[in-house]
Amino acid sequence: MRKSRFKDEQIVAMLRETDRDAVPVVAKRHGVSEQTIYTWKKRFGSLQPDDVRRLKQLEQENARLKKLVAERDLEIEVMKEIAVKKW
Repeated sequence: MRKSRFKDEQIVAMLRETDRDAVPVVAKRHGVSEQTIYTWKKRFGSLQPDDVRRLKQLEQENARLKKLVAERDLEIEVMKEIAVKKW
């Protein structure tokens, strides 16, 4: 996935600007296309900057937990195979 030149908090700040000014004006001010602004609105529409930070933390924690569960499942499968071979 391509890395954005704007952080999520900056994107949300730009979207808050669109509440005050027209989308073309904000897009031109920040050097992005209007379509980009609309795409960001779909993704971050109702979020505030603090919400974005919390979302990012939750996504990282979720990824870590998924990895732990996958490792445990693998260990269980290995133990089952060992148990079957002993009998």
